[in-house]
Amino acid sequence: MTRAPRAPRIKFCGITRLDDARLAVEAGAWAVGVILWPGSKRACDPPEAELIARTLRRQVEVCGVFVNATLDEVAQAADTIGLTMVQLHGDEGPAFCAEVARRTGAKVIKAARVHDQGDITALAPFHTDFHLLDAHVPGEVGGTGRTFDHGLVAKRRSRVPLILSGGLNAENVGAAIAVTQPFAVDVASGVESSPGIKDPERITAFAAAVAATAPHDDEHQAVAS
Repeated sequence: MTRAPRAPRIKFCGITRLDDARLAVEAGAWAVGVILWPGSKRACDPPEAELIARTLRRQVEVCGVFVNATLDEVAQAADTIGLTMVQLHGDEGPAFCAEVARRTGAKVIKAARVHDQGDITALAPFHTDFHLLDAHVPGEVGGTGRTFDHGLVAKRRSRVPLILSGGLNAENVGAAIAVTQPFAVDVASGVESSPGIKDPERITAFAAAVAATAPHDDEHQAVAS
């Protein structure tokens, strides 16, 4: 039986409070991201991240975001907090990613900041659970609110499921999905009232915009015929 196409899943990232994580889950989140890199303006206090995981991990993937942390730091945080997913957003190599998966038992996302086609091609050796594409902004790691040329994704040949990130919001996510056809979309600044503080109305609007990209029944019938 062929599965009907569906809208991409949603990862709400930069969560810093349990209340915001609950809002994300109510909006249909597939994953919530807690940034565990102190250099981020959306960094989540580890005790709050642990509370989020303890409360919600049976309902949603709880993803810890790391930037060039040591293997021991990632493994300890995953165990202490109760992460079900780890996102590596720095210069980590394929062997490091594989060892994170082995040590933690968590799903692994390898992120890349896209400036040109080469940045997408460079992800090929990473046999992680997911690849995440974010915008490249000099001097910034992520959460910039900037987009990148989604047309570059058309030449991607990897079978690793794609998570699209970078400057997405309720107004542009539909067009971004149409071009890239990702497994999931990732949003942080596009649903915030201020860095790390989510806006309920923007969360709802974003979820609705993503849901609206699901093919309608008549489209399913046209494909089937």
